[in-house]
Amino acid sequence: MTDTESAAQLPLSGITVIELGNLIAAPFTGLMLGDLGAEVIKVERPGTGDVIRQAGDTGDAIFTALNRNKHSATIDLQNDAGCEAYRELVAAADIVVENLRPGVTERLGIGYDALSDERDDLIYVSIAGFRQGGPYDDRPGMDVVGQAMSGMMRMTGSSGQKPLRAGTSVVDFGTGVYGAFGAMLALWMRETTGTGQKIDAGLFETASHWTHYWTVFAQLFDDHPPLGSSHPAFGLYDVFETEPNEWLFAGVITKHHWPAFCEAIDAPELLADERFETNEGRQANADVLYDLIQEALRGRDRSAVVDALLDVGVPSAPVNHPSELLDDPHLTALDLLVETQSSGDETVQAMLTPLGGTDIGVSHRCDPPSLGENTATVFESLGLGDRYTVLEADGAFGDE
Repeated sequence: MTDTESAAQLPLSGITVIELGNLIAAPFTGLMLGDLGAEVIKVERPGTGDVIRQAGDTGDAIFTALNRNKHSATIDLQNDAGCEAYRELVAAADIVVENLRPGVTERLGIGYDALSDERDDLIYVSIAGFRQGGPYDDRPGMDVVGQAMSGMMRMTGSSGQKPLRAGTSVVDFGTGVYGAFGAMLALWMRETTGTGQKIDAGLFETASHWTHYWTVFAQLFDDHPPLGSSHPAFGLYDVFETEPNEWLFAGVITKHHWPAFCEAIDAPELLADERFETNEGRQANADVLYDLIQEALRGRDRSAVVDALLDVGVPSAPVNHPSELLDDPHLTALDLLVETQSSGDETVQAMLTPLGGTDIGVSHRCDPPSLGENTATVFESLGLGDRYTVLEADGAFGDE
């Protein structure tokens, strides 16, 4: 039990989730629900499992990060007995999360309509590349498709370079958050209505929502070129190199920040320069200002500059490598970093869902499962031990 859990309750204790998910978006939804206390049963294809398990070392890292607090059950959904086994698990659960290709669950007879006929209080979260009901229904979807079609890639990178995807799967993760948020709303509504519902979340819609203030911007002004690390609203908002290949971010976003910034980096000549007195002036002379600041900061100790800026209230941060988070004192103090085992039996650190409240906590209760590790036990835990024996004889679970 983590310190976070001991000081607060896990709000989804007693809730059972069936996750029929691959790769990132649906497993991320399941991960958050599991961190919050739900019992998550990850249904996987016999022999291969979640597609990400087959992606080598990189896939192992992703699977390890996204699949703690889950139990793996292998079920052969190409087999009638397997579909029956799946329906029996769902009948004992509260929430289904899936991101199979649109139409697959319906073809197998395990889509929302079929399952809700048997249990009308079922909450069913369907994640796809595109929400169903529009002309893009049949298109294959993935994170970078959402980034491309939403305009996000146009805003990423630098002028004169090709559009870039973000450095992590922001659209997958964002859609997973919307999936979990929808599940929470449906649980809350079920308390009043007694019935469940289907929640639809799409990668394209998520990416479009996350870039929509640029859509508004484009209607009021000309489309903006790729931003790099800058922002068109602020005259100083960028990253600068200090020691070789060590970078920091600094942002001057109020009139009080500018004199404080100049004082912190010991550059009174910048404060005295009339070109930079106002935000508009700094915007108009952005290239010249950037070069002057970069010249002033090059070779300095990054930590000292960041500390000096923070001391005078100017937003600033080191541009960290991901590995530097492993020793981050803030994440450590909040008990958000936990040790877990990868499928290669290596001990690694992962990060819990960063939610907390007076009476809400998260926990790390079990490491990511091996494929099919818990098939028999999840049936037994749901009171279906006898059915497991019958369904196993009919080939429902493949070769575990």
